[in-house]
Amino acid sequence: MSNISSVFIKPDKKALIAYVTVGYPSVEATLKVVPLLAKSGCDIVELGVPFSDPLADGPTIQKASFYALRNGVTLKLCIDIARQLRQKIEIPLVMMSYFNPVYKYGCENLCSDSADAGIDGLIIPDLPPEEGSELEAATRNNNLDLIYLLTPTSNKSRIKLVAEKSSGFIYLVSVTGTTGVRESLPSGLDAFVARVRQTAEQPLCIGFGISTPQQARQIATIADGIIVGSRIIQLMESPDENFISVQGFIIELRNALDNPPTT
Repeated sequence: MSNISSVFIKPDKKALIAYVTVGYPSVEATLKVVPLLAKSGCDIVELGVPFSDPLADGPTIQKASFYALRNGVTLKLCIDIARQLRQKIEIPLVMMSYFNPVYKYGCENLCSDSADAGIDGLIIPDLPPEEGSELEAATRNNNLDLIYLLTPTSNKSRIKLVAEKSSGFIYLVSVTGTTGVRESLPSGLDAFVARVRQTAEQPLCIGFGISTPQQARQIATIADGIIVGSRIIQLMESPDENFISVQGFIIELRNALDNPPTT
């Protein structure tokens, strides 16, 4: 069983997965906030590799990527930062990168270096499962999970393919759009989750747009975990170097997940 899979062992425990863009607003901020996220109740932290064309991300994470790139953050530096973080925390680390930097780095080299740094899995949002064989082999060789995404428009054959290839968990995109804070969850989310559960045995975690404890509590009734990114990035932009607002937000999310609606 992988470190990521072990997060989902307890049937009543809902996973809280936090996303941060590595190097935003600074490398020092990343090194400080990730241990705080773990301490405050996160089960997994997703380390976002900044990229010049983050097509799945909304304005908040696009801006974070832009400034992180200006700060000189590269894929290699992200791996080095993960190595430093692994000395401070025990929870799983997942690296999220678009495929272009992965291709340039080399799939086997990336997976070998990532595993050596203490990274537990990869999310590549623009890599379709039909074209993932090289990276899948490299992740298997290095005991990493490769987490694929499904969207509300995914048909039965795509769901079946992702269920065959994804490990750790499956990332369910809540909307047919980009990441970002939203006032409400889309209708039909429960039906989407139910469709995937008919085929997939992996845990299902929902991301894109989750920004309040109320939304987290609602999702806890249908999914195995939530992924929150844009709201965390926004809170990290405050002048508070101790990230008190981030800590408070994570504690609220943890409480919401641990106390789902009773009806």
